[in-house]
Amino acid sequence: MTDPRIAMVAGEASGDLLAGLLLDGLQARWPGLSAQGIGGAQMAQRGFDAWWPSDKLAVHGYSLELLRRIGEIFAIRRRLRARLLAERPAAFIGVDAPDFNLGLEQDLRAAGVKTVHFVCPSIWAWRPERVEKIRRAADHVLCLFPFEPDLLAQHGIAASYVGHPLAGVIPLQPDRAAARAQLGLAPGDEVLALLPGSRRAEVQYLAPLFFQAAALILQARAAIKIVVPAVPALQARIAALAQQAGLAQRVQIVTGQSHTVLAACDATLIASGTATLEAALFKRPMVIAYRMHPWSWRLMRGKQLQPWVGLPNILCRDFVVPELIQDAAQPQALADACLQWLADGRQRSTRVLALEHRFTALHHELRRDTPRLAADAIEKVLRS
Repeated sequence: MTDPRIAMVAGEASGDLLAGLLLDGLQARWPGLSAQGIGGAQMAQRGFDAWWPSDKLAVHGYSLELLRRIGEIFAIRRRLRARLLAERPAAFIGVDAPDFNLGLEQDLRAAGVKTVHFVCPSIWAWRPERVEKIRRAADHVLCLFPFEPDLLAQHGIAASYVGHPLAGVIPLQPDRAAARAQLGLAPGDEVLALLPGSRRAEVQYLAPLFFQAAALILQARAAIKIVVPAVPALQARIAALAQQAGLAQRVQIVTGQSHTVLAACDATLIASGTATLEAALFKRPMVIAYRMHPWSWRLMRGKQLQPWVGLPNILCRDFVVPELIQDAAQPQALADACLQWLADGRQRSTRVLALEHRFTALHHELRRDTPRLAADAIEKVLRS
């Protein structure tokens, strides 16, 4: 087979990371492969030709931000669809961003373009009606979690389990000492990581809460070090919110380096999303929090199928870490939950050790040669 030309769309930082790893596998299979569409920095490092940056698709649930930007997003999708139908790539790969990608895939597939969707939409967690749209949209689905292919097969959808790429990137035994040295932290420091999200609306909703909780934690544990990794575009805003909370001198805000921060910390207060899985793969105790516009919350809660929201709890099928969502995400409650992970004594050590064992088993389950397995599945689609 000659080196193919692939179109891809990845939304947000997590999709960009997954797409970058996918490109590693495709380029190992086809060194002359070309890829273009919508992507971010990780994809650009692999030579991806981004017609639009992935942050154009980053919005926060059913939010006012979405209402303001929906016209722009629809215009991008119309222009992208027209260009892809005219240029007809060998395949289109939609990486996550199902609200944007599934409709686009459906149109392309109807026109004879092969389509692959990377990351099974969470039909097992909420919005089960999406399964019909997936059936119409995707020739093949690449699944991150082992139970998903059987679920999709029940609906006549071809799928492959390729493992979670992050499980291959994150070491089974993270080097905490090296991470602390990189951040200028001492080996014996007690460290709390705050991860309020990678989207502007998430930061607006969650960072003030997280900083208020951090102030309460500092009252109980004055020596604790608090570190916040920030995506570059939001670093100034996070710094301003820390200043407003009176924590400018007590919080270390670093550019990017979320993996380094997670490797270094003793516990993390973290926004629900892919970052919670990263924290689990780093074997870190966490408190998961989320808050959104009340209208968005009412819509999403009505479609929720499971009692859990955070990925570590969903995958372990148990509340192995606390979740404080929407009205429950109050500063004192967040602080108290974090302090339970940081408490001294044998009971805390036993609890943390049990969590580390559970997360290590999860890491092994998710660790596969994702780039190669994904490339295998995509090659079969191209040859079919």
